[in-house]
Amino acid sequence: MTAVDERPAAPAPGAPAGGSGGSASRGTARAFAWMVVPAAVLFALFHTVPVLQGIFFSFTDSPGYGTWDFVGLRNYLALFTDPRVGHAYLFTAQFAVVATVLTNVIALAIAVGLNARIRFRTTLRAVYFLPNVLAILVVGYVFQYLFTFSIPAIATALGVDALGESILADATWAWVAIVVLAVWQGTAFNIIIYLAGLQTVPGELYEAASLDGAGAWRRFRSITFPMILGFFTINMVLSLKGFLQVFDHIIAMTGGGPGTSTESVGVLIYRGGFQGGEYGYQLANAVLFMVVIVAFAVFQIRVLQSREETA
Repeated sequence: MTAVDERPAAPAPGAPAGGSGGSASRGTARAFAWMVVPAAVLFALFHTVPVLQGIFFSFTDSPGYGTWDFVGLRNYLALFTDPRVGHAYLFTAQFAVVATVLTNVIALAIAVGLNARIRFRTTLRAVYFLPNVLAILVVGYVFQYLFTFSIPAIATALGVDALGESILADATWAWVAIVVLAVWQGTAFNIIIYLAGLQTVPGELYEAASLDGAGAWRRFRSITFPMILGFFTINMVLSLKGFLQVFDHIIAMTGGGPGTSTESVGVLIYRGGFQGGEYGYQLANAVLFMVVIVAFAVFQIRVLQSREETA
């Protein structure tokens, strides 16, 4: 008589090892769900709900307290004829473009230098990243002191009359001081991103280019920059988005002055909404500003990604 093998058959490839495998997978999925649900609830409570509430009140004449009436699109239509709003948007756009270009040019130059074989490279990376971890309000007050007292005193001692007075009191040039602070602080983060991108460039490409007689600028233009275009896109989008929302720099340096010469959209929304009784009106301004920032970001990404594809 032939013996019968009573051992259980081996599980098919890809099947759970035991009967409890399916339940274990479901238990893991439930655990992940319970981890996500609290975060989703908190996000909705502290972000989504206030945003929707703000959009609703942008259609009212609410001063931020007491009674209010529904006014429809009146707030939005008034924004396009308000000269103060127009000046704030123009100043913010000009500031953001200048600061974004300078930040990325300087950060890329420093990152390329740090990526080269120089002494104390690791220490210098830490030094250059330091501005990103400092509180911008505190640093802003330090820069305000430098531009108000230190630089004029040094310029007067050296006989440079053009810098004998603080440019923060000059409506024409006060924005330059804000750009200096913004670029100094913003460059730090961009350097780290560019350094990460430079690590992805194969060294064999540089060796081959050197053998062909390519100089430093030619290697950068033909090898380095095309290889890190993705990182360049990230930095440009994040920089422009951040500088369009400039607030702390201006509050610490000029407070929006002299007059309203350095008043950004963020400062205008804060002053009008929380100090000027224009809560509903400035909420409409905030909604419009959100749309503008999204439009800028989408346009930037499309343009820069098209360059990546053709590079």
